[in-house]
Amino acid sequence: MPRFLLPILLFFLIVTGVSPVVAQSDTTAYQLQRLKVNALLAQRSQKFGQYDQSLDQRTGIFGFQTKQDIKNSNEILRQIVLNDNNIFKELKILMDYKDQEVQAIQRSAGDASNRIQSYKTAIKKLQDQNELLKNEADRSKSGGVLVIFVIILLSAALVGTIYFFRRKLKAAGQ
Repeated sequence: MPRFLLPILLFFLIVTGVSPVVAQSDTTAYQLQRLKVNALLAQRSQKFGQYDQSLDQRTGIFGFQTKQDIKNSNEILRQIVLNDNNIFKELKILMDYKDQEVQAIQRSAGDASNRIQSYKTAIKKLQDQNELLKNEADRSKSGGVLVIFVIILLSAALVGTIYFFRRKLKAAGQ
């Protein structure tokens, strides 16, 4: 496998490895940091291409590499290493953003869970109060029927008493 394909393969592996994370809702800072890392990876890939070309340069007599050719290759390699260090620093920052995002989601889930538990408690309390009110309404209905029955009974007794006394008065007056 040619040397210039390795960084390109590495670049695509990293980019595709980050893509599921991108599918989630990202914060602006996270997106900016991700773009920064991607730019550094592109720079690394470009520098590695330059390094590969510098290894093929042979400006010396009889097609050999000169000291200057080797120095140029080493300088490009040093820049690649420095760029790699920057990539690691930026990836650390990126992971810190992701950790903060996960913690925020966990806090939000905990708050939502507490609210749901409070809602469940309130619903249970309201259901219990509703049941008590239904029982009280049923008792007052049955009590109302009893009152109506007593009123009808007393009314019938009053009508019967009036009828009885009228008959007695009629019989006494005759």
